[in-house]
Amino acid sequence: MSVTASGGSSVARPQLYQTLALSTIVQAEQQDRFPGKAELGELSTYFSSGLKRLQIATIITTNSELIVSRAANRIFVGGSPLSFLEKPAPEPEEVMVTVGGETLDTQKSMQLGTATYVESSGGGGGGGLFSGLAKLFSSSGSVPIPTGFRPINVSQYGPSNMQKSLRDMSWFLRYLTYAIVAGDPSIISVNVRGLREIIEGACSTQATLVALGEMKAASIEYFRRDTEAVELLTQYFDVIISEFEAPTPSNKLRQRPSIDLQGLELPQIYFNAAERRPKYAMKPGLSILEKNEAIKAAYRHVFERDIKRAYSLGLSDLESKVKNGDISMKEFIRRLVKSPLYRKNFFEPYINSRAIELAFRHILGRGPSSREEVQKYFSIISEGGFAKLVDALVDSDEYADYFGEETVPYLRGLGQEAQECRNWGPQQDLFRYSAPFRTTPQFLTTFASYTQPLPEQHPYGSGNDPIENQFGAIFPSETADLNASPAAFGKDTRRLLINRGPGINNQVSNPGARGIDPGTLGPKVFKLDQIPGKSLDNVKYAESSTQAFIRAAYLQVFGRDVYQGQQLSAAETRLENGEITVREFIRQLAKSETFRKMYWSSLYVMKAVEYIHRRLLGRPTYGRQETNSYFDICAKQGFYALIDSIIDSPEYDEAFGEDTIPYERYVTAAGLSQRMIRVGSIGNTGITVKPETTPRFIELGTVSQVRSTPDVTFRINQGVSQQRTQTKVFKLTSLADPAQVKLVAQAVYRQVFERDLDPYVVRAEFGDLESRLQNGEITLKEFVEGIGTSNLYIKEFYTSFPNTKVIELGLKHFLGRATLNQAELRMYNQLLATEGIRSFVTAVVSSVEYAEVFGEDTVPYRRFPTLPAANFPNTERLYNQLTKQNNDIVIPSFEPTSFLDRS
Repeated sequence: MSVTASGGSSVARPQLYQTLALSTIVQAEQQDRFPGKAELGELSTYFSSGLKRLQIATIITTNSELIVSRAANRIFVGGSPLSFLEKPAPEPEEVMVTVGGETLDTQKSMQLGTATYVESSGGGGGGGLFSGLAKLFSSSGSVPIPTGFRPINVSQYGPSNMQKSLRDMSWFLRYLTYAIVAGDPSIISVNVRGLREIIEGACSTQATLVALGEMKAASIEYFRRDTEAVELLTQYFDVIISEFEAPTPSNKLRQRPSIDLQGLELPQIYFNAAERRPKYAMKPGLSILEKNEAIKAAYRHVFERDIKRAYSLGLSDLESKVKNGDISMKEFIRRLVKSPLYRKNFFEPYINSRAIELAFRHILGRGPSSREEVQKYFSIISEGGFAKLVDALVDSDEYADYFGEETVPYLRGLGQEAQECRNWGPQQDLFRYSAPFRTTPQFLTTFASYTQPLPEQHPYGSGNDPIENQFGAIFPSETADLNASPAAFGKDTRRLLINRGPGINNQVSNPGARGIDPGTLGPKVFKLDQIPGKSLDNVKYAESSTQAFIRAAYLQVFGRDVYQGQQLSAAETRLENGEITVREFIRQLAKSETFRKMYWSSLYVMKAVEYIHRRLLGRPTYGRQETNSYFDICAKQGFYALIDSIIDSPEYDEAFGEDTIPYERYVTAAGLSQRMIRVGSIGNTGITVKPETTPRFIELGTVSQVRSTPDVTFRINQGVSQQRTQTKVFKLTSLADPAQVKLVAQAVYRQVFERDLDPYVVRAEFGDLESRLQNGEITLKEFVEGIGTSNLYIKEFYTSFPNTKVIELGLKHFLGRATLNQAELRMYNQLLATEGIRSFVTAVVSSVEYAEVFGEDTVPYRRFPTLPAANFPNTERLYNQLTKQNNDIVIPSFEPTSFLDRS
């Protein structure tokens, strides 16, 4: 039974190595600054030596067998170490090419300075394998021998230990190549430190030091004339040797100021491999630049940003005091957290619980550790306010132990110190940059989940019992939100089981009151009546043959028919001869190797108990108390004791005795419903089947006649015209081309007058407007407005129509649509009646809708795609009717009067 209250924990994968580029960028990123000149120079040196580092790693890899063999030859006697080496698979030969694709030979590479000189006598140089072997066996032993070194006899050491030792030496060499390529020896420090005590128990520390020294000398011989390569190899081999000689580092303990907190340890290897986070301290002898860095670090930690650079904010008075030594860094942190800027950002927008969590992060560098700690500081902030909370945290023993008076607080996250599992997820979330934007208190809800009463659930999972073959043990299928209404769950709580058969037997009832047989409604019972005698027919029962009874036993115990080779022939013969009882036959089947592989070896203990219990006793387990007793038997005595305890139990004796094959007596509610509701099941399930009725809207929409293809096409296109989209949009983009200006002017005439105008009409009425448009004196929008206020437009579309029709035509010509509603119609009607047609046209062209849709340089057009669905039919009808032959109003609000009656 478990409580899910982890708060969304994340998987921790500590990075066990660093690279020069990565560590440099991380340092700059943590300090919110650009990389320094020294750092950039270090990176430049690293990248310029990149090709040389790769060549060193390639040569060491190629000659790794000879290097390891030479080292092994120094520390082992009485055999050849070469026979114990693991030979790597041959790799395809590579050809050096330039960026342009030109193939480089050795001579060209030497001239360009990109090739590393390799001694010709080495195994990887020009001497070949035999010269390498010659150097292997003729090594002078230039490595100094430490005190207490004794060569190891191969025959006494053993082949297995030899292979492990050579594997370890190859492992050292392999990590050397990793570090050279990465440009950072941290991968060696992390993986080598602490191996001295381990190797001392298996081999010898002195022998390992000799081997490392010999590998160093052998590797350097390949680069005798390359000073830079020798320096690199010497540097990294010295790191390996020094780290190996260093003792195993002790675990990093987390200081525990309270007795209610867990005692935690962090292996030193994870601390060494953690992200390198700089720590700052304000000391009297520091320079001004170093003091400014410490102050910036305090700002970054408390406000989670560099407020000086980002917002030009700073507390100059406090800065001068801490620089001059008037106040300590501890007091500086206290006043920063109490400042109005901090209260505005991290206290006032949140409830007290979240403010406590953020204060823990900014002052102690961690999150709350326990429910008791949250309660303690919640009472402080409730009684004394935020200032008392700050004083309690800054004056705590934990702050003094970790930071003291001079150190700037830092995040004590992954790798810095041990983390607690119960608040792992909230702790990681609190360290993220988005923590101040999350208003929900995380630690309080997490700790509360651990103390709430457990939901009412099965011993192996919440909710009802899931499908039969899981027994509620894994993948629980919840049918209700039990966390919303929890209830206590004890060890005496029992599972709800349904009896197979007509009898209603309680799980804790008197055995004498139970039914003898399940009857015809229950499972089939196989009972053996053995009559000892000399005749061959000495078995009498309801079935017709001995083999049918035995097959029923196999089906009950194994759950299926077994193969011929898996049958227990001897036990079957003894059963038929009356030498053993049915109970003993079931016991031998359950203790067989086939049963053990099926229901024990491949399953975890409690799932195996569930399966075996159902097979041998015919029911699932009752609850936690019963499964605890079975688990105790399995842990202390094993599989066979479990079988004996079930078969020799009083319940087995009362239910089956000596002559009955176990059968299914109880079943879970979920299992019974699965059997009864499935297709083809027999019996009344109590479920009312309602006939399906077709909804009325489907009946009305059903096609009752056969329709042809043209008819379907016509119905698809019904209500949609071919003018749904504007085929051509005219836009005045340049005045340099008179033909284009003329074309746009003609488009305006067609839109406003709904036809092309004769040239003489244009010259007489609109020649001056066209000239001004061509000369750039007016915009296209002003040209459209001039056309709409002209005498010709007033004669054609105002004099002959009532006001309502004039408004519809004006919106059609200048906005490309019909009137939206009665409110718009009344607004324009009032304007038209009081100020006239010219004011109406000016108002339409100067409207916001015209500016958004057409702007200053677009000719109005028919706007079908952009109109709302309710206005589309009106615009369709307005454009389809002929203006000169039809005076109908599209959206009448009243019965239209004669056009002679103007009001």
